[in-house]
Amino acid sequence: MTNAILGPLLQSPLLPRHMRRLEETLADEARRRRDFIDDLTEDDSQEFINGEVVTHSPVRAAHNRCTVRVTSLLSAHCVARELGMVGVEKLMVSLTRNDYEPDVCFYGAESSREFTPDQIRFPAPDLVVEVLSESTEAVDRGVKFEDYAAHGVTEYWIVDPDTEVVEQYVLAGEEYTLRMKSGTGELASVAVDGFVIPVRALFEDAEHHACLIGLLA
Repeated sequence: MTNAILGPLLQSPLLPRHMRRLEETLADEARRRRDFIDDLTEDDSQEFINGEVVTHSPVRAAHNRCTVRVTSLLSAHCVARELGMVGVEKLMVSLTRNDYEPDVCFYGAESSREFTPDQIRFPAPDLVVEVLSESTEAVDRGVKFEDYAAHGVTEYWIVDPDTEVVEQYVLAGEEYTLRMKSGTGELASVAVDGFVIPVRALFEDAEHHACLIGLLA
């Protein structure tokens, strides 16, 4: 994809002009990003994506239930085994160009050991889980999908609370490959050691409760 984009540009006699325009655009974007970070508070629910500040509206109940289930199961597994840190919703992941607030994410013990209690911006996680909503689906499947892969996020789950299907993507080289897409069966994490859960535990209270009891046992 990189060659397809850069090839024609590198062959263009207007390359210097395009470069100046890109440099001006990125410099302006960097200024706006600094303002975004300087003005950020714990009360905000915002992301900085490709130069724009994106403010999030309240989530639907179905979205919230999935997020809570993923968080509780992942936290129960990781805390008991001292595997690392689980981040949820307003934890900010700051990548090269953009700042995101994933629904759920996970950092292994080695990287999370360096985090401080007052830290509010974090590097690329090992696992990211995004729960789809109508207003965020294009971003979750678009710029975030590409950006997480480019920054070495080992595993990416996309959870659809309406169709009750989870998609599991695993990094292969510099791109994600689809490992599983299903509403049933088992979901075995690649990034989180030993984390294997029934897919239905993300969507059904009874399955979630039984799985949680098993993880805590």
